[in-house]
Amino acid sequence: ADGGIRCVGHVTKALAVGAAAVMVGSLIAGTSEAPGEYFYHEGKRLKEYRGMGSVEAMQKGTAAQSRYFVNGNTEERRAQRTPSVSSISSVDDELEKAMRIKLKVAQGVSGAVVDKGSVVEYIQYMMAGLQHSLQDIGCRSIRNLHESSRNGTLRFERRTPSAQAEGNVHSLHSYEKRLFSAK
Repeated sequence: ADGGIRCVGHVTKALAVGAAAVMVGSLIAGTSEAPGEYFYHEGKRLKEYRGMGSVEAMQKGTAAQSRYFVNGNTEERRAQRTPSVSSISSVDDELEKAMRIKLKVAQGVSGAVVDKGSVVEYIQYMMAGLQHSLQDIGCRSIRNLHESSRNGTLRFERRTPSAQAEGNVHSLHSYEKRLFSAK
């Protein structure tokens, strides 16, 4: 799964449909080991977040530049392509011109995320959440989850917005959602 993972439940769903790996960059972005500076906003401790596909990441980091082809030898890329039909070659020429400009087109965002503490503790929380999810589903392991998905014994249900609301916290004046406690 690539992107959009916001909670342990999403990790479980990605694995359930056959993913062998799940990208969790935004999940661990608020950890103390992740890059970025901490700051306070309205009493909450936040950390700068720069998605790999954001313009800021492409301007600053070589990993994002190479992944999104911001810099690089256009002649080298031209040689790697298969020969094109003449009607397509004018489009190829325009693309080459655009690539020489080093235009940075965002495929991600920058912003701020809530402080999540140490990545070591957060990964333990995610592992425990995955174990609980597997237990709820009735699977003993990720391998068993994949097998259940392939043989049809694992099924997904569509839930209406009202069913989702009913399944969430309700009827409380206020509450605080804490993901985990390491102490």
